[in-house]
Amino acid sequence: MKHIAYIGIGSNVGDKAHQCEQGISEILKLDRHRLLARSSLYKTQPIGYTEQDWFINLVIKLETTMDAHTLLCSLKEIESRLGRVKTHRWGPRTIDLDILFFNDDRIQTDELTVPHPLIQDRQFVLVPLAEIDPDFTHPVHRKTVQQLLEQLREEQGVERVPRSRVP
Repeated sequence: MKHIAYIGIGSNVGDKAHQCEQGISEILKLDRHRLLARSSLYKTQPIGYTEQDWFINLVIKLETTMDAHTLLCSLKEIESRLGRVKTHRWGPRTIDLDILFFNDDRIQTDELTVPHPLIQDRQFVLVPLAEIDPDFTHPVHRKTVQQLLEQLREEQGVERVPRSRVP
């Protein structure tokens, strides 16, 4: 069975753009995925714990035959291989791979919450999501990604990185 998954990718340690590209490359090495779309790279201000370097973020849209929990395990393995070390909540990371949406499913387990519970509050997720699929409807809030972005009033420091100046 084929599923559509949206994956948020971010890094703020080392060569951030390279780390993000490595994340995509590792995801696509798994033989059960096909890349359907990818956003531009965005330089984004840290939220929560702000005493750290800015991030590079993007979103990809995948077709996968993995179920959501298997996909989550694969993403965690990739994070580990790419050197992610858990520090503290919202702390620095070499790579962060999050399942944002999985079809229009609602999943709530100890390991996984889908849709990701903070999408509607995060400009660094909504901006790249809106670039690749502005009409996708959030299965809980029943609003499109574009509507969620428009209702977010707070400017959170998200800047598209021109391809010629990828850091």
